[in-house]
Amino acid sequence: MPMLKLKSLPLWGVAGWLLLLAVAACQTTPPKPKKINNQKPVITENGKIVTLPQDTALINYFAAAPVTREKLITDFQAPARIVASVVPSGGTNNRNLILFDNPDLTATFTAFQQHLVNIAQYKLSYERTQDLFANGAASGKDLIEAKTILANEETAITEDEARLRLAGLAPEDLLKASAGTVWVLCDVPENLVNDLDIGNICTIQFTSYPDEAYSGKIEDIGDVVDNITRMVKLRITVVNSKGRLKAGMFALVQFSLSEGDHLCVDRNAIITLQGKSYAFVKQSERVFERREVVIGQQIGDKVLIFNGLNLNDQVVNKGVIQLKGLSFGY
Repeated sequence: MPMLKLKSLPLWGVAGWLLLLAVAACQTTPPKPKKINNQKPVITENGKIVTLPQDTALINYFAAAPVTREKLITDFQAPARIVASVVPSGGTNNRNLILFDNPDLTATFTAFQQHLVNIAQYKLSYERTQDLFANGAASGKDLIEAKTILANEETAITEDEARLRLAGLAPEDLLKASAGTVWVLCDVPENLVNDLDIGNICTIQFTSYPDEAYSGKIEDIGDVVDNITRMVKLRITVVNSKGRLKAGMFALVQFSLSEGDHLCVDRNAIITLQGKSYAFVKQSERVFERREVVIGQQIGDKVLIFNGLNLNDQVVNKGVIQLKGLSFGY
């Protein structure tokens, strides 16, 4: 059978072929659009926990390295402030006057001193009532009342003493403090207490005198470890013979620590925000935890860690800035 040529078809046949081709083209299945992953990181516990979506490319963007322990010689620095200044009293009692940076401490120490006076007086009254009772000149009721008054005053002074000690101040030392000295208070991690002893010398730089260095001596180590920060208060005495140092002044204290094992991380793992330092610990492939840390000085490419991290914690050292933005929101 001879092949039919298009040009031998009538006009209505050509139009039919063209219509058929157009319908076939319209019935062709279009390509499926690529599925876009709209999952976003999940931020919980006020930014403390960052959970990434199941996106392999995003997960591989972050890298972590373990916290290591190395033998290093370093110094530890801690922010501090002058909490009390001891000056001669202008009165006639020849006693020193203690100026606190906190009015509440002034009220507490004043109450403590008043309790001491009251206790001495109530003891005499109680002893006198005992003598009167023994000689039949006082009743048993009088004796019980005198004893109760003394006991109440001793309870009250215990409360004030506890407040002073929690603030890092020993009442017995306050009573015998020498004029021309100031008391500097700072917080140190509990794991450093073993490296610091009473009588150790430290260097202090006050914000008011940035070009000068003062020498101080550790006078007391606090009796309480803060339950949240795990820090211990350290009290340092500085000679203030010229009276230039004032209560409330801020300072930076530097302690020379002996050679020993210290935890350290890559310097790129630490971020600082509003005066505080943070690191992100990799808890699993997609979960990261933000932790506040207390750092020491940088030695080479390592930063000493005094508090906040444990040995072998996996700390992020690549992609830290991105985690910071997710955690803090900026």
